[in-house]
Amino acid sequence: MKQTLLIVRHGQTTWNVEHRLPGQLPGVSLTETGRQQATRLAEALRVLPLSSIISSPLERAYHTAEYLAQGRDLEIIREPDLMDTNVGPWAGQVIDELAKNDPAWKAYVKDPTVAPEGIETFPQVQQRVVAAVERWLAQENIGAYPVFVAHADVVKLLLAHYAGLNPAQAGVLTIDNASVSLVEISRDKPEESHPHVVAIGWNPHPGWLKAPEPEKPAPTDAQEAGEQKA
Repeated sequence: MKQTLLIVRHGQTTWNVEHRLPGQLPGVSLTETGRQQATRLAEALRVLPLSSIISSPLERAYHTAEYLAQGRDLEIIREPDLMDTNVGPWAGQVIDELAKNDPAWKAYVKDPTVAPEGIETFPQVQQRVVAAVERWLAQENIGAYPVFVAHADVVKLLLAHYAGLNPAQAGVLTIDNASVSLVEISRDKPEESHPHVVAIGWNPHPGWLKAPEPEKPAPTDAQEAGEQKA
């Protein structure tokens, strides 16, 4: 079976507008723009038979997931290990102010594989989010089109993992609000089981997504031999 992972970043929040670092703080809400973004993404994904929705429990992600679930008989499953990076005492602070006044923050931005005590490094975040996703993918009822709704760092680090990049390289990726990234994994052919990153940070535009076509049965050895001779 081929699985197509849809990895979604939440819609725009009030703190995105204020350039404020949310970390794992609760109560950060979607703006009206964020709600419109989530609506557009949900409409674009109507062509796909989403099979399950797993979300970070933080409001901005969970509320985005609610738009994706509308009109579908799917329960949103909260997964704490999909939460945003724990940035400790930096949570709630304005990013521009941190960049001006905090050498530790500037060092972290330059190399997120190292962090002060109480702050997650990118490798630590990647370890927990990849473990969470793989744990859900191992569930028999997860289906062929599972959706994981999370945060920019989480999406970047998941994509880095499936693309074979190291965590330090994840920062080069651009993940917009209410965008979806797609990763295909073939489970029934060991030689093709390596993940294939199909899209990174895609935003809805009419006509881009198409309904998936049914998988054709694999040709027999005799058919393959005939095709090679033709």
